[in-house]
Amino acid sequence: MSAVNVPILRTLPYAQLRQNRYFYLYYDGFYALLGLAAIAGMLSLGHEGLFGQGALFGKFAFWHLAFFPVVTYLVILGHVFAHVCTHNSLPRPYNRILGEICGLLVLTRFASWEVVHQRHHRFSDDVDNDPHPCLPSYFKHFLLTVVNVEKQLQATYFEIYGDTPETRAYEKKRAYVSYATNLIVIAAFYLLLGPIAFFAFFAPASLLAACHLVHFNWSTHNAYSPTADYKPVNLNHGYFWLGNKLFFGIYMHANHHKNPTVLNPMNVKKPLPIQPAPTKSDLEAVARLRRDWDTMPAAREDAREAA
Repeated sequence: MSAVNVPILRTLPYAQLRQNRYFYLYYDGFYALLGLAAIAGMLSLGHEGLFGQGALFGKFAFWHLAFFPVVTYLVILGHVFAHVCTHNSLPRPYNRILGEICGLLVLTRFASWEVVHQRHHRFSDDVDNDPHPCLPSYFKHFLLTVVNVEKQLQATYFEIYGDTPETRAYEKKRAYVSYATNLIVIAAFYLLLGPIAFFAFFAPASLLAACHLVHFNWSTHNAYSPTADYKPVNLNHGYFWLGNKLFFGIYMHANHHKNPTVLNPMNVKKPLPIQPAPTKSDLEAVARLRRDWDTMPAAREDAREAA
C-alpha cells in the first residue's frame, strides 16, 4: 500500500482530535514509546553522539562552531515547514509526513503546532482566544505565548467535547502525558547528539528559533502600530526583506491570512499592500504603549480612539 493511500497520513492532527477524544493520549503515547525505544537502542549500541572519542565527527574543535548558524537556520526552517504543513500547502500526504519530522526537530511535535496554529487563524488577535495575541512589548508577548500554549490546547478540547469536570480531569492527565513525552523526546535528542552537540548547537539553536518564531508572530501582527491596531500585515522592509528571501515569504503575513494554503505568501494572486516602515513618531507612540499597557487596562482602546 502506498503512503498516499494511508488515511492517517492524509489527515491533520486537528481533524483527528475532533474525531477521537483520546487522540492526544494515543499520539503522545506513540512518541513516548518511540523515544524510549530510541533511548534503549542507543544505550544498548553504545552510541557516543556526534563528538568525542569514537563518535561520528571525532573530537570536538572550536572551528565546528562555524556551523552553528547553519544549525540555527535548519531549526528555524523546521518551524517554517511545520507552518507550511499545518495549512496543507504541500501535496498530500507529504504535509503530515514532513510536519511530523519538523515537529520532532523543533521539539513541539506536529500535533501541538498544528492545533494551536489553527486556533490562531480562527481567533486571530482575539485577546482571550488567540494563542498569541499581539502586545506592544515583544518580551511580554514572548512570555504570553509560552504560558498560553497549554491553556489554548485545553480550550480547544473543551470547545469540542465540553467543559465538564470529566473533561477537565482528562485534560489534566493529558497534560502530564504531554510533559512526560517532551522530556523523553529531549532525552532522546541528548543521547543522539551527545552532550557537546546538544548544548553547543541544538539547545541554543532551538532557543533562538523559538525567539524568531515568536518575533515573527509578533511583528507580522502590526506590533509597531502606534494605535495598537493589531492585525496581520505584510512586511518587506529592512531585515524583513531578507527574512522573506530566507524563509519563503513568511513576513508577508496579511497575504498568508488571506490565502493560507499558498506555500510562499509572496506569490499570492492579488497581494495585499505592504506595511510601510514605522516612523520615528510611530516608535515613540509604541514606547508609550509599552510603558502604559499594564497600568492602563484601556490602553488599546484609548490608542485607537486617539487615532
